Amino acid sequence: MARFDLHAEPPALPTRLTDPVLAIFVGSAVWVAVAVVLGVLAATGARPLDVWFGAALVGIGLGGLGLIVLGLQRRAKRRGVKWAQKTE
Repeated sequence: MARFDLHAEPPALPTRLTDPVLAIFVGSAVWVAVAVVLGVLAATGARPLDVWFGAALVGIGLGGLGLIVLGLQRRAKRRGVKWAQKTE
């Protein structure tokens, strides 16, 4: 019967699973799709622009802001700035 070491470090996750850029792009793409659909519906008169259209624009903006913050953090980490997040 095999014994497991309960104090062993788990293996590291692959970079593609820990990199938040893909999640931000997918989330922003969903909000862009929602904004386009709501814009088309408003243009055809089927539905007025309401709070959901505003939420979609905010979602797109927050995705862009998230990408900017990630870029600044990565640049600071490359430069060796003390306040930069260390993920490894």
